[in-house]
Amino acid sequence: MSKPIADDSFFESLSKAAAPLEGEPAKTPSRLKAKVYSALLRRQTESGPLLSVSATEASGRSLCVFEKAVEVLPVGERIKGLNFCSVCHARVAAEKMENAPIYWPHCPYSEFQNR
Repeated sequence: MSKPIADDSFFESLSKAAAPLEGEPAKTPSRLKAKVYSALLRRQTESGPLLSVSATEASGRSLCVFEKAVEVLPVGERIKGLNFCSVCHARVAAEKMENAPIYWPHCPYSEFQNR
């Protein structure tokens, strides 16, 4: 186990060196945003079914192109409540690369990209 550093000034100097330039807001890496979103969705699906894409759209949230395709299919609400992001290639690309080439409207992984 490593020995803890007693002097907080060391960490303060590190944080000052890593601070963004004046007037430039810090940006969270898009890969981190994607991974956190995926983890939250996984956790939410463990606690129960998600809201169906039909109900999601009815509540005012826009659907991505793949969710919209499922929404118009003649399938039950149970199927429409699955986590489609878990099998989407946009999720994989967003978690693996910064500024992934994802441009679909209303896709959360596309919206996470720092462009």
